[in-house]
Amino acid sequence: MGLDATSLRPADVTSALSTTLTALTALTALTALTATSGAPPYRVGGTSAALLQGVHLPTGDVDLLVSRREDVNTFATALSSHPCLYPPTWIPESSQYFTRYEVHGVQVEISTVEQETDSDAMECMGVGPWRHHVLIPCGPHHVPVVRLELRLATELLRDRPDRYEPLLDHLSTHGYDANLLHRALTARPLPPDRHHYVETRLTQLTPRSQ
Repeated sequence: MGLDATSLRPADVTSALSTTLTALTALTALTALTATSGAPPYRVGGTSAALLQGVHLPTGDVDLLVSRREDVNTFATALSSHPCLYPPTWIPESSQYFTRYEVHGVQVEISTVEQETDSDAMECMGVGPWRHHVLIPCGPHHVPVVRLELRLATELLRDRPDRYEPLLDHLSTHGYDANLLHRALTARPLPPDRHHYVETRLTQLTPRSQ
């Protein structure tokens, strides 16, 4: 399971993210947007979130999740000097307000995900990404990156072994939150054999408590 030539490197993700966030900070300061709250809150998700946490897996773009459509527009304004590949648009099929820009040759996607869930362990919906994240240095910034347990559940649901195998390798080596992982897996309609496979791969490691 090697990375192909089109897969992003950590340096690619860091460069695109740093430029994006620096532009956002400059816009916020220039326009005095909500002086008490600063720039819009966001989370880094998708494969780029895993790459930033040291998991070597195929990564094609940078995914930023925000909670409001006006936050998507704010990011779009901040990136207005970069090529716009997809203007801010409501996509009813996926319940997303979405835009895509190219930053240093990297596709940066910003979107809402406007679907309801009672689970606290979904990668892109509900409170999960806002509650379960880690801060990763990225140039002059520290970016909130969604936890790997949530990303693993997404990749298992999509049945992408070239993504979930490196995640399992990383978790088995570095540890994981067993309760969070259980909630993430049960929040998804995963087939029983995939649950069993995860248990088998991680049984030899004692998970950290949370």
